[in-house]
Amino acid sequence: MPPIHTIDLHFQGFDNAIAAFLVESSEGPILLETGPHSTLPTLEKGIQALGYELTDIKHVFLTHIHLDHAGAAWAFAEKGAHIYVHPKGYHHLSDPTKLLDSAKRIYKGMMDSLWGTLKPIAFENISSVDDKTVFTIGNVTITAHYTPGHAVHHIAWQINDADLICGDVAGVKIKDDAVVPPCPPPDINIEDWQQSIALIKTLPVERLYLAHFGKVSAPKTHLAALESVLLDWANYIQPHLALQTDKMVLMGQFQAYVKESLLARGMTKAAIARYEIANPSWMSATGLLRYWRKKKEQEENT
Repeated sequence: MPPIHTIDLHFQGFDNAIAAFLVESSEGPILLETGPHSTLPTLEKGIQALGYELTDIKHVFLTHIHLDHAGAAWAFAEKGAHIYVHPKGYHHLSDPTKLLDSAKRIYKGMMDSLWGTLKPIAFENISSVDDKTVFTIGNVTITAHYTPGHAVHHIAWQINDADLICGDVAGVKIKDDAVVPPCPPPDINIEDWQQSIALIKTLPVERLYLAHFGKVSAPKTHLAALESVLLDWANYIQPHLALQTDKMVLMGQFQAYVKESLLARGMTKAAIARYEIANPSWMSATGLLRYWRKKKEQEENT
């Protein structure tokens, strides 16, 4: 079985916050996720440590186009790599203006240090991938599974039979600590996410690979725990829609709720701080609030 290597990108100086994955095939290395552009030098060192150079990467598979997963894709495309992405992410890679502007509004002066920059990728270097599309690269087979919930443009990539590169649909789990769902705006959809979890449970995979962070060897137990926390977080946020809680107040309250919940599950304060780097809980509060607003609007319009 071709090895899958986890490359720690040491985002913001933290271990186990963001990963990229390199699969060795008989036709050369395949990269799944690039991480942000800001960590490209670290990614390059990780690729070199495995005996390759950036120019050896001819295939880059993205789970979705959020900057912590795809922000450096353009740099590989400039070196001749082909980029594979969901159809709803395709045009954002060829013209990243909206992605870049949205990130700058959120992160302001921290944009460069956190994420770096984005550059357009030529159409001929991007493939728009439909659900269940199968790619064969040497001795590696890669199957696309459309898995919305965290993002409408999310794909989980099944490597041969037993391994699944999950992006964010399988949550955040660092070392032996708890699994939590990353819920940033604008695309969170609880029902879609539950369906994606159910789909993954039907796959014959033995290992999940999380961008935040690394390998999980008990998929069904992990996914059951993820779904439980996802519903708990969503149910915490829902009443605040009717209460019209100030957004900044809600973010602080939710951060405190998450912290207390994780402490109760045996996590240390240092571990929780690392989770906040990989998956800021204040952002999940805004994403879940947006989900409930959209759901209410849809109900009122039916």
